[in-house]
Amino acid sequence: MLKDTHSSAGSSPVWDELNRAQPDTTQLDNIKTQIDLVLLALESLAGIGSEAMLQAASALNLESKIPDRVTLWRLRQSNPLRKGEGGRKKLDIEEARSLVLISCFLAKQHQELIRRAIDLLEQAAQNDSEPHRTAMLGDYLDAFNNTYLERMEDDRNISTENLTQLAFKLLVDLLFYSSPGGHRRLWLALLDRSQK
Repeated sequence: MLKDTHSSAGSSPVWDELNRAQPDTTQLDNIKTQIDLVLLALESLAGIGSEAMLQAASALNLESKIPDRVTLWRLRQSNPLRKGEGGRKKLDIEEARSLVLISCFLAKQHQELIRRAIDLLEQAAQNDSEPHRTAMLGDYLDAFNNTYLERMEDDRNISTENLTQLAFKLLVDLLFYSSPGGHRRLWLALLDRSQK
């Protein structure tokens, strides 16, 4: 069913919708970081890895853009915050769109889990309790913080409080990206954030 909706990614209605808003070169550079962080939040919450991302690429008929783990790794390494120089490459607009579609596809697959996490976050806020004391949110925060500190260059420049705020902001964002039209919301959010 998904293959029909996204058949031939280069000419699908979803792809055409993403084509309407064209980022300039500077925006595209900034978008790399944001997409990688969205994927990092999904990884941390749902425990997914590159295999799930490649399966999503296959289901969305995007194998020509992201055919294997090496390509996926190189695209994610294009995030300027990432440690290491080995895989860096420029992210082109087609690859950015592909990662947006994959991110939203995976968010939709894990929507129930995302909703549960958001419910727990809201309960913690209502009860004026620390969210990390809830097992699910604590596990998410640990996974997010550890992965961020392991992969990103600015690991010494970000406080634990800021990292926690980033993790929870991305969690809330995932709920929007998992809904119908999530790909459009994510693309517009990426364009908006890339101008700041």
